[in-house]
Amino acid sequence: MSRVILHSDLNNFFASIECLYKPELKSKAVAVIGDPEARHGIVLAKNELAKKCKVQTGDPVWLARQKCPDLTFIEPHFDLYMKYSGYAKEIYSDYTDKIESFGLDECWLDVSENLWRYGSGKEIADRIRRRMKSELGVSVSVGVSFNKVFAKLGSDLKKPDATTVIESQSFKEIVWPLKVNELLYVGRQTHKKLNRRGIFTIGDLAKANPDNLRYMLGKNGVMLWEFANGLDTSPVSNIGAKSLIKTIGNSTTCPRDLVCDEDVKIVLRILCEKVSQRLREYGFICGTVQLGMRGTDLHWSERQGVLDIPNRTAKSLFDMAFSLYKSNSDGSPLRSLSVRASKLEVSDYIQLSLLPEMEKIEKEEELDSAIDRIRARFGKNAITRGLIMTDNQLSDFEPGSICSLPYSNN
Repeated sequence: MSRVILHSDLNNFFASIECLYKPELKSKAVAVIGDPEARHGIVLAKNELAKKCKVQTGDPVWLARQKCPDLTFIEPHFDLYMKYSGYAKEIYSDYTDKIESFGLDECWLDVSENLWRYGSGKEIADRIRRRMKSELGVSVSVGVSFNKVFAKLGSDLKKPDATTVIESQSFKEIVWPLKVNELLYVGRQTHKKLNRRGIFTIGDLAKANPDNLRYMLGKNGVMLWEFANGLDTSPVSNIGAKSLIKTIGNSTTCPRDLVCDEDVKIVLRILCEKVSQRLREYGFICGTVQLGMRGTDLHWSERQGVLDIPNRTAKSLFDMAFSLYKSNSDGSPLRSLSVRASKLEVSDYIQLSLLPEMEKIEKEEELDSAIDRIRARFGKNAITRGLIMTDNQLSDFEPGSICSLPYSNN
């Protein structure tokens, strides 16, 4: 039996959520941007009115303003986006447990086994679209097809708030005339290489010699040829598989360059506390800590260290991250830092032990959990380390989340 795969894409996600909480913005052109003061001054998302002015994701603020003089800029609220992303998954889970995230705003669903209960793939897609509007106040575009690649392509073809069906018997008529860069994983450089070889449409790619594509693009060339010919067989992951998450991390581009150890300590403390909190939320401990550093020359380097005892305390993460910094930094100013926890193990508690090291970890775990509860009740600034309060400019940021999955796209 042919599979029935849906790809659901929340339309203008960040901007739509902001307009939900600020109804007065619905009649205005809106762009969600990073903080220009903190050197993140680009468009992260935009609504339909901004799109009509040709505002694009990734535009610098000055260019977006030039394209649309009346554009309203909004700072992002990632906690809200995470919450609504979770609400959307709850709706999806009413129709299948095979749900695979592709960023915060997109998911694949394999509904093949539930058609007898809910109707055809199109009927399920239309149900989801209606529920998104009535229950969450946002719209989605849904692609329905026999594989993940064409389901994703379908959700991109009609926006906003539409269902597009691409069937196995007729996909050539719909897909092959499209520009080749509309196919999943055909990025800018691949697009240029294909165009230089006379491959302009997905149909051109499908009819090309796969051996030539392998020579040109390596194994990705053959993969793209298979995609173009409807041969994608990759499965949709089960939402309950915690093993999908490979790493949990947080990062920031600092509002000013970090020029001394104390500067680095402040930023690392905040990042490590956030990673520690998220590990507890997901029920993980970690065995390895990875530190990423970007200098003022924009060169990026990453180092990792193994914890003596896998755990998730903010102190252990910080001690390892700072040790990695001291061992690998030449003292040059830093622009960005990231901290990742990897080698994750599912553990909702840390096993009791008579070892002195384990007792210390248990006490730190209890302290971190108490801090989580206080902040959840009274706000993130209700309890703060003295070190962090020594520089309000460096400490006034919300870490950006890094959650590594087999598929990820922004």
